Amino acid sequence: MEWFYDVHGGGGRDVNAKLNEVAFAMENTKKGPKQRLHIFIFFILLPSRIFPFIIFNVTNAHQTRRFLFLYVKCNEVRLILQYIYKLYLCLNVEIRCVRALCLWRNSSSEVNDELFKGYREGNLEKKINEFAAAFDFSNSNKTNFNVTIWYNSTHELARLVNLVCIISKLHDLLASNAYLLSLKDGGTKVLLDFMKGMPQPSSNPPRLDVASAFGVLSFTWVVMQFFPMVLTSLVQEKESNLRIMMKIHGLDDRLYWVISYTYFVLEFVIYMLCLVAFASVLGLQFFTMNDFKIQFLFYFIGINLQISMAFLMAPILSNVKMITVITFALLFGSRLSGKSVFEFFLEDTTLSRHWIIVMELYPAFSLYRGIYELAQYSLMGSATGTQGMQWRDLSDPENGMRDVCIIMMVEWLVVLFIAYDIDQQRISSRNGSNLKSQKFSAVSPQVENIDVFEEREKVERWLHKPTSIYSIICHNLEKVYPERDGNPKKIGVRGLSLAISKGECFGIVGDSDAGKTSFISMMTGITKPTSGKAFIEGLDIESQIKEIYTRIGYCPQIDLLWETLTGREHLQFYGRVKNLVGPALTQAVENSLRRVNLVRGGVGDKEVSEYSRSEKRRLSVAISLIGNPQVVFMEEPTVGLDPVLRTSLWNAIKHAKQDRTIILTTQSMEEAEALCDRIGVLADGCLQCIASPRELKARFERFEESSTFKDTTPPCQKDELRRLFGLPTSSGSVEK
Repeated sequence: MEWFYDVHGGGGRDVNAKLNEVAFAMENTKKGPKQRLHIFIFFILLPSRIFPFIIFNVTNAHQTRRFLFLYVKCNEVRLILQYIYKLYLCLNVEIRCVRALCLWRNSSSEVNDELFKGYREGNLEKKINEFAAAFDFSNSNKTNFNVTIWYNSTHELARLVNLVCIISKLHDLLASNAYLLSLKDGGTKVLLDFMKGMPQPSSNPPRLDVASAFGVLSFTWVVMQFFPMVLTSLVQEKESNLRIMMKIHGLDDRLYWVISYTYFVLEFVIYMLCLVAFASVLGLQFFTMNDFKIQFLFYFIGINLQISMAFLMAPILSNVKMITVITFALLFGSRLSGKSVFEFFLEDTTLSRHWIIVMELYPAFSLYRGIYELAQYSLMGSATGTQGMQWRDLSDPENGMRDVCIIMMVEWLVVLFIAYDIDQQRISSRNGSNLKSQKFSAVSPQVENIDVFEEREKVERWLHKPTSIYSIICHNLEKVYPERDGNPKKIGVRGLSLAISKGECFGIVGDSDAGKTSFISMMTGITKPTSGKAFIEGLDIESQIKEIYTRIGYCPQIDLLWETLTGREHLQFYGRVKNLVGPALTQAVENSLRRVNLVRGGVGDKEVSEYSRSEKRRLSVAISLIGNPQVVFMEEPTVGLDPVLRTSLWNAIKHAKQDRTIILTTQSMEEAEALCDRIGVLADGCLQCIASPRELKARFERFEESSTFKDTTPPCQKDELRRLFGLPTSSGSVEK
């Protein structure tokens, strides 16, 4: 049934015309009782429908406060004088009597058609000609009362109950009294003594809960902050190569996912628990009136969906600053569109609920819908003196919380699976360095030095008959960077073969474009070799890299540290990754801090953000050595240190190399001579020679006296070579 509020008479006058009549559309094929029937309808209408009917009608149609009385004969005002006087005293607004007429139609289809055309959008003239009520008595007789009543259901689904008026549907009472009066001549009535609002506790009068009425936007914004925070953290770890650092030290990708995901979930669950607890202490009814278990379920699923979305986008994005701008712009736009667009469609009763579900597939809208439902139920509970959303309310067909939770849970699981799959594919297909890659020009093949040739033969003998005396074997290892942005391909490492014994410290010397970083990147699994083979402790670096990570340590050229953690916390973390626990972990951390001089002055317990460049460098060396790895890779470990600290760190490295293999890269022959058992000189990606530090230095001094060096080598290159070997340059300076 449909109920329409009248704005003017049935003659089709414009909306601005004066209110003179109110039309009732009725159907009755029997003409006999109609006069009597309509007289009693309007007679009973006066005392029972006077207040709620008129106030809502005029407020919605004209946006003004005006009270109208429906009556057949407005000149008989004496009958309603007492009502007019009471209303005038209470409200001090204009009160008028409007004549009510009864319009007869032959069928319910005609009634439907006329009611529809009463809407502004239901007729071509765009005129408003709405009706107060419509009844169908055609199926009623003296022994059977069967009436169809039309009423306006526009606000039937409205959640806000703290309204100025309450729409009362008394049409069944009017029809029943009309029927009884037509049979009994006024002897029998369905009585209506009075109307009032729902009972309210006298000691706790209803009040407007600001948090529920206006906090949907704010609470949505608070919960949506998780997404940019998680995404920024993940991309920052990737961009700063901290994830690579953890992986090299033995943290498996799956374990990284579990640890990171669990950390974020626990962090934000604690955050939401604190928020709900604090808001409950403040008495915000948005939190106190709704069931806490429902709130926890909704927030928990919503948080997990946001974290999953962050893990999905992290492998694709790479710039932290850009991500910060984009995510906050996205959140701000989603927040506003949720209020201005989604809520509009949500409250539109003419829109199919299926479209609402489609819109809720967008995570921001599903989150907004859930918070919206909590707010509306808390308002309803506040107004009626009852509770907010309870578990039984989830079965309400108009309650969207159940659908929202199901949608978010399905999206959470699907997105998480896709995110992990994308992450693993990008890792397996990575062919470029995540660290600072060096790019080199191609060189022509050169005749190998005798010691390089002997090293290659040593490697080939091992390949035919492997032994355990070597920790590292490299055979024809090459790295070629593909063409990019119109630039030709670059050669990083070409045909490198090495056999490094257990307990040996092998140094790779070369300038900044020699290929040292490319070699270390391949050996640590950061990049894949273009061709060739390499083995660490008998394990293939391509097919068994996960097992290799449990046996190696790594000190990168650039310090990869968390600014908010202390030096001790760094060592504790990497010690646990290396399976150190309890007293063994504590002792290993203390020894590591002491060996690199980070104990004095409590430096080890300060945050890394307070460290100097040299302190960060020493911490990176300590991290590479903790957990007793069998093989350690170090890229220029003492760069940027003063002579005293450099010597101290050299002593720590010398102590560490007694029971492990160390490969370090350096541009200082002095450092190589102090630490290394053998040195390999790398230039343009090719291994030029291999010898002990003393023999290599003697070779250079002999070569320097040759006519070939004097006649063909430019002066600038002569000084560069002298600096490399720690000899005086043409200006007389010696670089330390």
